[in-house]
Amino acid sequence: MLDDLVTVTDIVRRAVVKLSYFHVAADVPKGPLPDVAVVIDVLRATTTIAFALNNGAESIQVFDDLDELRKTADKWPSSSRLLLGERGGKKVDGFDLGNSPLLVTPERVKGKRLFMSTTNGTKALKRLHEVKSLYTMGLPNRKAVADRLLSGKVSEVWMLGSGWEGSYSLEDSLAAGALASILLGQSLVDVDVINDELFSALALWESWEKEPEKCLRTATHGKRLMGLGDHDGDLKRCAELDSLSVVPTQKESGVLIAC
Repeated sequence: MLDDLVTVTDIVRRAVVKLSYFHVAADVPKGPLPDVAVVIDVLRATTTIAFALNNGAESIQVFDDLDELRKTADKWPSSSRLLLGERGGKKVDGFDLGNSPLLVTPERVKGKRLFMSTTNGTKALKRLHEVKSLYTMGLPNRKAVADRLLSGKVSEVWMLGSGWEGSYSLEDSLAAGALASILLGQSLVDVDVINDELFSALALWESWEKEPEKCLRTATHGKRLMGLGDHDGDLKRCAELDSLSVVPTQKESGVLIAC
């Protein structure tokens, strides 16, 4: 009878997912990588990526080096490519677009490959480009990414923020906490929070979950953007919660597609 009980218990025991968050690429530990990772750059790279793919971009290829981007993009017909470049919050001279989710409209991006380099987000993607299943997330596609993680057999997930020039960013931690809150609140798997960075992100989300846009405007990077010009629309768009169903997914190193 006891043996039967143990057998039943083993059958119904839920899987455990280990969940960690790292503030910036330099914090990622050396050694083996997990099978699954999520890169976050709320202001604004991963938000722009989500909207671009949602609006019909063929794919987005990311670079941390502008010269490498130009050389690669030159191999594509000008009619089927767009160059997106941002440094210090401003558009790179000679590029088609900067780093704004408002500008990647269907009229501009549909059917095109976007060659993208930003101050922070593309560097974070570069750090984890060898991960088998690599996704990007902002607040607008938070639930879509959570659903994707829960739909597969996942044992460990790393979330990586992009920060600002190697330093902590409030808004990326907010999004990490937002994603973790969904995973902790479901009943399909048990989630094991591994590090203090994620506990802190969860507390941050609990404080700001009803006012995510206010958090973005409080963040130093949000204030930096406002100081560069009228980025009010960008902040509103980046603070949208669960408005997109797209999950940007790396299909080959550095190339993201909609899934």
